[in-house]
Amino acid sequence: MNHLPAGVPAQALQERQRKLGRQAQHLPPSGSRPLTVSGRVSGWITAKATQALAGLPGVKVEDEAVHITAASGQRIVLKAVLERVAQVLYDAGCARGWRNELLDVVGEGRRLSVIERAAMRPLGLLTRAVHLNAWTPAGELWIARRSMTKSTNPGMWDTLVGGLVGAGENLDDSLLRESHEEAGLRPAQLEARTPLHMITRMHRRLPEGYQVEDLLVSECVLPASAAPCNQDGEVSEIRSVPVEEAWAMVQAGEFTLEAELVIVDCLYRRTVQAA
Repeated sequence: MNHLPAGVPAQALQERQRKLGRQAQHLPPSGSRPLTVSGRVSGWITAKATQALAGLPGVKVEDEAVHITAASGQRIVLKAVLERVAQVLYDAGCARGWRNELLDVVGEGRRLSVIERAAMRPLGLLTRAVHLNAWTPAGELWIARRSMTKSTNPGMWDTLVGGLVGAGENLDDSLLRESHEEAGLRPAQLEARTPLHMITRMHRRLPEGYQVEDLLVSECVLPASAAPCNQDGEVSEIRSVPVEEAWAMVQAGEFTLEAELVIVDCLYRRTVQAA
């Protein structure tokens, strides 16, 4: 990964990073309230979600916060309460799509339970996303176009691999799983990858709620024989592009915000290291 981003000055990358910071760091949506789960601060629930959940067993709505706990008086454990919370949010039109995927519910650094992925944003719960920034031996960047059937950012360009960490899943295991699902890559092809590192925690207002997400990135040079091929139908095209073309695509707004954060961070670090 010693190929330098020729024609991409460090100052331009810094300016882009500042712009991305403004796009990725928002205050919670208007009308939202702090959310606690089992007594631990866990998220920011939207006004619409609060209204939908009011009166549900295990949910207590107060002026300054909303609290979700096990409904011990009715013998409903926390996991079952959260299952009902997710279903009610979906039925009320608060949750965007339904993935049948469970993610961890984290509060104050502790794993508390699990919930359907679609409920994360209305509740403003923390998610973790792993990305692979993959290069060819000649220094081109592998990128993937999101399927037009995706519920978020359809048709936009993305990193070769990117996805949310599943419930109880190790970060490295998540990266390997996503690498296979999205690009057909085998673990042996990723042995030279760098350790996952966090580049930012996003706080972004979305139509369905609040995205609070740790963005973790690994990089590698794929073998010359590697031919990434999508396996799960969520990618419509994969190709490699020169650094200059990737930068032009960044400037044209062709990447998702998450992918742009990853790519610009990488280009800036490589530029600084080469100085």
